Amino acid sequence: MKNSIDISTAFSFKGEVHTPSATLDLDSHMESSGSLPPFHALLASTNDIDTYSYLYEVMEMAAVQYSNAKGMAAEFLKDGAFDQAGFETAWRENKITQLLQPIARDYLGIDDIDNHTDLRAALLQAYKLGREAQS
Repeated sequence: MKNSIDISTAFSFKGEVHTPSATLDLDSHMESSGSLPPFHALLASTNDIDTYSYLYEVMEMAAVQYSNAKGMAAEFLKDGAFDQAGFETAWRENKITQLLQPIARDYLGIDDIDNHTDLRAALLQAYKLGREAQS
């Protein structure tokens, strides 16, 4: 299932109320850069707000509201707060697990690595150690 979330904010500038909003495809952002970009900048770009304007500076002071999270993102939306760092970590681990699943199937006959938490943890650790050794 795709991971998405609705973001919005509300603020006043020069006597006018602004309520920019956007629906974010979290997977596409994670795939392209490995992390989520600043949400205020995303709100600005999707709502035609120049990031070099006073309007943007005022918008940056307003809190971002989160709603309608779908996919794994729903696990990280609690009481209107989105745990961005937690989501990013879980998304990366999920991506790695997808890479490890064929190894578990081909070598160990395990069709769903998520049902074997110890094995999943061991394979994730081995993957991370291999990545660190390449650095």
